[in-house]
Amino acid sequence: MNILLVLIPVTALVVIVGVALFFWAVNHQQFDDLDTPRILPLLDEPSPGTAAAPPEHRTDTP
Repeated sequence: MNILLVLIPVTALVVIVGVALFFWAVNHQQFDDLDTPRILPLLDEPSPGTAAAPPEHRTDTP
């Protein structure tokens, strides 16, 4: 029965942290665009905002 004295506050703390993280995510626009991320791998060319990787330079050639 004494374990309830520990589990109830711990559970309340976990719920409070979860609610705080949810409201943080909402305030930082984490849920604004839910459709675009799932189609990004299907796109053929990169979006204009991303830069291509620089070419590799080999240093072991004479």
